[in-house]
Amino acid sequence: MKADVVPSLEVHLADGLARAEPLRYLNLFRLILAGFFLVAGRPLQLGGDSPTLFIAAAIAYMAAVLILGFKDAERLLGTSRLVTLQVLVDVTLLTVIMWTSGGYRSGMPILILVALAGAGLVGQGRMVLFYAAYATVAVLLENAFRLLSGRDTVDFFTVGITCIGFFAIAQVARLLAQRALTNEDLARQRGADLANQLRLNRQIIQDMQDGVLVVGEGAVVRQFNPQAMALLGANLREGMTLEACAPSLEIELRRLAAQGESAHSLRADGSGKMLLVRALPAGEGKDTLIYLEDFDRLHRQIQQVKLAALGRLTASIAHEIRNPLASVYSAAELLREEKRSEMQARLIRIIGNNAQRIDRLVSDVLALGRRDEALPEELQLAEFVDEFLEEFTLAEGLGSEGIVVSRMAPEVTLCMDRTHLRQILWNLVGNARRHCSGGPAAVIISARAFEEGRVELEVRDDGPGIPEDHRSKIFEPFFTTHSKGTGLGLYIARELAEANGALLELLPATSAGAHFRIIGRAKS
Repeated sequence: MKADVVPSLEVHLADGLARAEPLRYLNLFRLILAGFFLVAGRPLQLGGDSPTLFIAAAIAYMAAVLILGFKDAERLLGTSRLVTLQVLVDVTLLTVIMWTSGGYRSGMPILILVALAGAGLVGQGRMVLFYAAYATVAVLLENAFRLLSGRDTVDFFTVGITCIGFFAIAQVARLLAQRALTNEDLARQRGADLANQLRLNRQIIQDMQDGVLVVGEGAVVRQFNPQAMALLGANLREGMTLEACAPSLEIELRRLAAQGESAHSLRADGSGKMLLVRALPAGEGKDTLIYLEDFDRLHRQIQQVKLAALGRLTASIAHEIRNPLASVYSAAELLREEKRSEMQARLIRIIGNNAQRIDRLVSDVLALGRRDEALPEELQLAEFVDEFLEEFTLAEGLGSEGIVVSRMAPEVTLCMDRTHLRQILWNLVGNARRHCSGGPAAVIISARAFEEGRVELEVRDDGPGIPEDHRSKIFEPFFTTHSKGTGLGLYIARELAEANGALLELLPATSAGAHFRIIGRAKS
């Protein structure tokens, strides 16, 4: 029960605060209007039909405004009752002043409209319709008495239109007030949600392992987390300039901005740690968001990942080597006992094949270990691929059948390590040669350059293609469908491509055969 009462109290308090400000301005308007009647009413020919009654009504209006305008009145009567009493006083006394000033031509109906509009803004519920009805009755009675007393002719059509306006203004003001209250509640709720979100974000930033700084115009520190202070070894304070507390970081930011870069390494002045600095624009303003990462922690994480990968790779290599070694041992034992020359030749062939398989596996593992030794250079692809095809044709004994052909413009270049690109192409073209039809141009190597400096080198064949259930595993280490393969070819090819800042991907099957693409840069 208490849980229901607390939100209700909050709603009433918020509603009271929302209506207090308009009510204050409405009381100020009443005070100015009452003072105007007292000071300038008679000089402006108001109250000409009955000056004494006019002065009495103006004094009564001023007294009512002063009495009902105190805060104690709202506390004693309540906001709703106070608003109702004020509207009744406004309509009654303005109608009396209208009677003393020549009827509706005096402009008093306009002031009654203003009073009803104000009541609609601060009032609640359907009481505003009661206010409009009361004003309508008062104005109609005033005009009826004026007609019966013979003071003046009355245009009841104009008066009726004015009375209709009372209801329209009161209802529109009520709807606007409801919409304003709804929007205010929504804004208050969203403000609370935003405050909670900001508090949560602040806590997340405080607990981050990376340092975070927000630097404003003039390299002034606007916000930071404790980790930034620890990594920089500096006494950061909001409002200080980076030049005063972290000069090396300030110099690095200026250099990054001048060269158009977003990340670079930095040795902190205070802590002496090697940091990776990343500077990003923070929103639409001129603030800069700076991330500081500890290189030692990054290296430890990378080392852990490498050790875990090395452990998995070592286990897989041990498994892959154990099978051919078992075949070699078995064949060697049988060869020792075998006397027939035909069987001896077969056993020797088994030993040779498995020895070659072990040698290929070791070569692939060594190539994988050299992936970080990339020395990219700008290669003329047409010339490079022609030299590669000569070597590949000779090694595979293809002769002059023209199974593998190159189709590319002579001006296309690719920035990549020469040895790495040769090994990637050897794996791709070797697989394509093994699965193609064997006819002329069964394997095609092509390349094309794009305006933004991107180069695409493609290898496709006309074979049966890669089964759909194998496409997701094709780059996994030790996955192979070939009895003599190691399963490391495509895995190493992709690793070598990434070491050169390129991407090796298998394109969706749109026609016969497999279609691989290398996406790289034309220049370094």
